[in-house]
Amino acid sequence: MVGGLLKAGLYRMVTVLDQQFRQEVQRPLYEVASSQMARRSFIGNIYKKVKDPNLVGALSEHKEGSKAFARYRTIDDEMKKELINLLE
Repeated sequence: MVGGLLKAGLYRMVTVLDQQFRQEVQRPLYEVASSQMARRSFIGNIYKKVKDPNLVGALSEHKEGSKAFARYRTIDDEMKKELINLLE
């Protein structure tokens, strides 16, 4: 998997928590990336665009009311501002 991540250019540095020492450390993205991380990012990014949990959940094959899906999506300040702007 690491070879494919390097070919994809995923070598920028990211901050992660060192589990042994409980401190933030810098690691190349190809060392910490996983398929689960990619899935979580995909779901979160598409949810920011679509904002329909049922549609995004169906696309990601999560059942309606899935606790796992609820962990993937985050309603951030940007999304709240977009909703307010719809009223203007």
